[in-house]
Amino acid sequence: MPEGFLASVNPPDPLPSRSNWFLFSGYRLLVRTDGNGATVPLTDKLEDLGTTVDIPLCIGTFKGAPCFAAELRDADNPPQGLLLEDLRTLFGRIEDDLYTAALTAIHLIEWDRNSRFCGKCGRTLTPRTDVRAKECKGCNRLEFPRLSPAIIVLIERDDTLLLARSARFPAAFFSVLAGFIEPGESMEAAVHREVMEETGIAVRNIRYFGSQPWPYPDSLMIGFTAQYESGEIKIDGEEIVEAGWYRVDNMPQLPGKVSIARQLIDSFIEKHS
Repeated sequence: MPEGFLASVNPPDPLPSRSNWFLFSGYRLLVRTDGNGATVPLTDKLEDLGTTVDIPLCIGTFKGAPCFAAELRDADNPPQGLLLEDLRTLFGRIEDDLYTAALTAIHLIEWDRNSRFCGKCGRTLTPRTDVRAKECKGCNRLEFPRLSPAIIVLIERDDTLLLARSARFPAAFFSVLAGFIEPGESMEAAVHREVMEETGIAVRNIRYFGSQPWPYPDSLMIGFTAQYESGEIKIDGEEIVEAGWYRVDNMPQLPGKVSIARQLIDSFIEKHS
């Protein structure tokens, strides 16, 4: 039996007796909790949960059992024994591969909802069964799930790192700098541009760190580290409302552990502790 989550368009044939169900209301996932842990419903029939959903999407398998994703129609009345919890808060409380599947699920639900019609001729799109895409029978156009690549970068200056607070952050925490890659732009060029635009700082020695899917709604975060080269911090007061250099012993409020932003910051803390 395969271990972990394996993405696929179609469920196994024959269909096993039980399936994993990733049922969402917005970014809240329906889970069964047990102490500090949580899991998604595993059942042979969705009707057994006593709930109704929109047309489910097959997203793959987990330990051989199919994984289906769908939106709940009646989020105000979750099935008995199950709770709706924000996807971000479930990090570390469900198995890592199940969390990966949940990120895939919400991304594909958003894509399915927002790609019902052809952007070229306006006809209804039809799901393909051989690849994760939708097809227009009118003009033969294929619609694939959208990915919006964005860079995120930690900038070091001796034993300090640059942290900033964005006006868009829901809480008063500080994080590393990030921004979307523009058409015709390399990832490294996006790092230089975003850092200069947001803080007036020039950087050098850009190095790849890692990446993370971030389905809020469809970003792919590509992480880098860089060294300070020159300049003084200058912010516009709109996109970035506060920024500064911080040492390990004077860190401000930081983003949650789930994000690659925090992974970058934690790597700096480990390096300088």
